[in-house]
Amino acid sequence: MQVVDRETSTALHVALASATQSTHGPQQDRSPSFAHQIDVCVCSYKRNEIISTLAALSRQEGLEGFHMRVVVADNTADGEMRGVIAKAAADYALDLAYISAPADNISVARNACLENVQADWVAFLDDDEVPTPGWLRALVDEAKRGAWDAVLGPVKAVYGNQTPRWIRQGDFNSTGPVWVHGKICTAYTGNIIFRRDFAERLGLRFRLELGKCGGEDEEFFSRFFDAGGRIGFSRDAVVFEPVQSERATMRWLLKRSFRSGQSYGGRLSQKTKRHGLEIARAFGKVAVCLLGAVLCSPRRLSRNRFLVRGALHLGVVTRLMGLREINIY
Repeated sequence: MQVVDRETSTALHVALASATQSTHGPQQDRSPSFAHQIDVCVCSYKRNEIISTLAALSRQEGLEGFHMRVVVADNTADGEMRGVIAKAAADYALDLAYISAPADNISVARNACLENVQADWVAFLDDDEVPTPGWLRALVDEAKRGAWDAVLGPVKAVYGNQTPRWIRQGDFNSTGPVWVHGKICTAYTGNIIFRRDFAERLGLRFRLELGKCGGEDEEFFSRFFDAGGRIGFSRDAVVFEPVQSERATMRWLLKRSFRSGQSYGGRLSQKTKRHGLEIARAFGKVAVCLLGAVLCSPRRLSRNRFLVRGALHLGVVTRLMGLREINIY
């Protein structure tokens, strides 16, 4: 069972204490209505860190007029986290819906959440993330203001003291949206709120075959976007995520980037028949990244940034060529 080391835990508290609030985002004429309840879903798998997640949820501010219900899907085979989760929810006076979703497959847990939510708006968090006190309020405000069907927030990495300096400087482990021609075309489940009725009308579920290798959330929200779902972003809806030591390495970053490229390549292969052209484009980007890495070889951060980016484009190539996705978990 993973436990956050003392250094990372201390850094996490510092990050929470220094979180600031601002207001950004597009203005729209219409505003979606919110019911009085919001369901926050957390998929759990053998992580005691979920205690910190639930504690932070109990400290959410600015939710006057709303009731927050927490839905936890336990993905362990024997429900071994049930006692830990139930005790934490009781200690922090949370309205908890516990679901046993055994399969060691994150898509099973995510789908179990979708099948047990009741609110019009559904939020997702990871079980090792700690939201700031204004997190949920910021998502709700941006959803109203922008008339979005979904709203993302930033996931800010919290590094331990043993993390290599270049990873800290490049902040490789933080997560944010990717804009394509001014739009967000997919999303992640680490920090999001979305309209339940939109997903239900489409019959959207997370693909089981991706639940052990990753990319199931990007694929889900790509279909969400393709069906007309509008995805916004709130800079103020911050969550912090401690970075485990095994994920603060070049090996992990290359593997994760390569797998992300495969996810994108898989979606691209379904949308285009010009596979040869797309493969050539991706190969060209790989070559540019390798050249950049060579030219920047004396500067570790720049060199490694090129290599990580090149791994992403190489992942696109392999998936377009029909190779299977790798498993990063």
